[in-house]
This record gives sequence, C-alpha cells and structure tokens, in this order.
Amino acid sequence: MAAQAVSLLREVARLEAPLEELRALQSVVQAVPLHELREQAAELRLRPLFSLLNQNNREQTALCVSILERLLQAVEPIHLARNLRLDLQRGLTHPDDSVKTLTLSQIGRIVEDSEAVTEVLSNAELLRQVVCCIGGENLSVAKAAIKSLSRISLTQAGLEALFESNLLDDLKNVMKTNDVVRYRVYELIIDISSVSSESLNYCTTSGLVTQLLRELTGEDVLVRATCIEMVTSLAYTHHGRQYLAQEGVIDQISNIIVGADSDPFSGFYLPGFVKFFGNLAVMDSPQQICERYPVFLEKVFAMADSQDPTMIGVAVDTVGILGSSVEGKQVLQKTGTRFERLLTRIGYQAKNASTELKIRCLDAVSSLLYLSAIANQPWAQKLMFNSPGFVEFVMDRSVEHDKTSKDAKYELVKALANSKTVAEIFGNSNYLRLRTYLSEGPYYVKPVATTAVEGAD
Repeated sequence: MAAQAVSLLREVARLEAPLEELRALQSVVQAVPLHELREQAAELRLRPLFSLLNQNNREQTALCVSILERLLQAVEPIHLARNLRLDLQRGLTHPDDSVKTLTLSQIGRIVEDSEAVTEVLSNAELLRQVVCCIGGENLSVAKAAIKSLSRISLTQAGLEALFESNLLDDLKNVMKTNDVVRYRVYELIIDISSVSSESLNYCTTSGLVTQLLRELTGEDVLVRATCIEMVTSLAYTHHGRQYLAQEGVIDQISNIIVGADSDPFSGFYLPGFVKFFGNLAVMDSPQQICERYPVFLEKVFAMADSQDPTMIGVAVDTVGILGSSVEGKQVLQKTGTRFERLLTRIGYQAKNASTELKIRCLDAVSSLLYLSAIANQPWAQKLMFNSPGFVEFVMDRSVEHDKTSKDAKYELVKALANSKTVAEIFGNSNYLRLRTYLSEGPYYVKPVATTAVEGAD
C-alpha cells in the first residue's frame, strides 16, 4: 500500500485540479502503517502537495493538510529541515491556520532533534516567521510558535539566535500588536528565563523582563493581575527567586498588598499577589517569608473573613499550601486564636459553601492534618469537633456527588481516623464511624433494602 501511495503522489503532481486523486491518496495514506511509509520515505515526493496549498481551494487545502500530516511523520527531521525549508517558510505565512499549525508541528519536530535544529538556527527568515506567528489571532498557532522558540532557547546557540540578532527586534515589534500578544511574548520570556540563570541573564539584558516587572508594579490593575501569574512562574525556580529578591520586586509586591485596603479595585490583583507569597513560602521557608512579610499572613486572615467567595477560596488554598509542611503548620499555630478562628471559618464553609469551595476547604483541612506533627495535637481536632454540625458533615456520604468531592472527603477522614487522639476528642462512637468510613472506601454506597411483594411480576 505504501507503493500505491507513492504512485498516487506522482499522479497528483501531474494534475492541475486533482481533487479526486487527493481523496484517493488520503484514503490510502491513512490506511498504510507508518513503518511502511518510513520504508518508502525516500520515494515520497512532497513538494507538489505543498504547491497545491497555494491554490485558493478550501477543500484542496484541507485534503493536502490531512495527507501531509500523515506523510511527514515518515520523514526524518533533518530531511525536513534541509529539503523542505522553503515550503516550511511559505507554510508559516499561509492564510489558512491549519497550514500554519501543520508547519509549526513539523518545526517542533525539527527543534527537538539535535542535528536538525542547527539548520533552523541558521535560517533567520524561518525564525522570523515563527516569531510573527505569536502575533496571530489563532491561539493554538501562537502557542505552537512559543513552544518551538522555547525549545530552541535551550541551547547556547539558540539563545544567541534569539537575543543577539535582529530577531529580538522582531519580538519587540510583535509585542506592539495588542495587549494579548504582548502577554504571549512575556510568557515566552518567562519560559526561557526559568531554564537557568544564564537564560534569565539573556532575557534581562534584552529589557523584556524589566518591562514585565514595570507593568506588574504599574497602576493598571488588570495588567497587574495578568503579570503576577507570569512572575509567580519565574519564582518557582531558585535563580528566579534570587533575581526577584535582588531587584526588590518581592518588597514591591508586599508594599502593594499593604496599600490594597485603600484601593477599591484591589480585588482584581490581590488574589494573585497572595498566591505569589503562598508559593514563595512553600518553596523557601514559611517562617522566613511570614516574618519578613507579615502583611501576607495578615491578608490571608482578612480574606478568610471576607464575604467574597473568590477571596475566601484564595485564603483557604493558601492555608492549605502553608499547612502542607511542618514548618508552615508551626507558623500558623503560632498565631493562636486567629488560626483557631480561621479553622472555624473553614469548617463553616466546608458545610455551607458551593461544591467547589467545599472541596477546597476539605483539601486544606486534609493538608493541615497530614503528618502526625499536628494530628497528634488535640487543639485542631477540638476546633473541628466543636464546630456545630462538622462531625455530621464528615460522616454524611450524601453531601458529595462527584469523584473529586468524594476523594477530598476521604482524605480528610483518613487523616482523622489515623490520628492517635481522635478517639478521645471525637468519642469512641465517632472514631468507630471514621474507621468504618475509611475501610469502606471513598465511593461506598449503602445498599437500599427492598421487600418482595407476593404476586408482583
């Protein structure tokens, strides 16, 4: 069948309007095993198919894309890079997004190949077209372009091609398209910066990281909300956190949180800023972060008392993150009655909030109870036991209707049931109920008794 595909390809090349032949070729190539196509790779004449993409015929374009998607899988990346480079360049400027997507997928294969990627790095025009794809309306095309450029930047030669050539000017020009495209370029820069301190240095030298940070601390609240997510991604790396600390960015974020009380629009960016510190605390030291930036924990407590479900959810998530480590638990415990009030608040939300917020509350409580470093301390269990209706809520399987909720409830039950002090605080009967719940598993459904009626069918 692979030979038949080769024969049909030759037939297609001789015709001006080969729709019938393209339909036949599509059926054949879809049926041929990939290993057979690879055996015939040297015989595949793909140029005519690429040429047919340039004719203004939607069905013809769709057929060619479908056929090429299959056949190109049989072609080695180095062959693509050396012999089809002009076709790939034209594909990146094609008006049909499906052609751009096809082309970028093949460039993605090339940049993953250590030998083939050098061919791309020496092709300035191809790289320029990839950069231009970031500015298109189609998000999947833009994402594919970002992914390829990120992959290229993993090598020294790639960093030099991106940041020590006219390509940097192309990036900056694409950013001027609109706000959405500017954020896409920032996303690319953060992806590259996160790889290593050397990569970060290239990005900071370009001025683009500084521009991002300037927007983060600027006056536009919506821009702040978008930028903090990217800065948080950079903070996941040790060298990224070091850079943010050295540049005073963490102090600036803290100061913005301090001033948030007087900002009527702080609700747009405050959740992201608090999440930033929550992640920072887990990755570094909860105690050091909370001591150096006390406004962080203050704001978490304030958000938990809010009437806004978004703010409550962020506070609950942050408490769960902090409570995932022994040091974080100790930091929370040191706040005394404030933490007790917070737990009571979480218990209330776990019973009365929306399903989504209930799950988040249960996850947070499970995180706080995990490790016997806190489960053996009776104060947390007393708070839950004394919260009206909490024990009944934990035992009631009819409350949750989806897998995620059931799993979250089960993790909480498991943490309690395995505690050494729960029997004393919850009472033996409740302890036995917890053990029964644990042994039955998260998805147990109590059988419904039925009574047979004489004479019934």
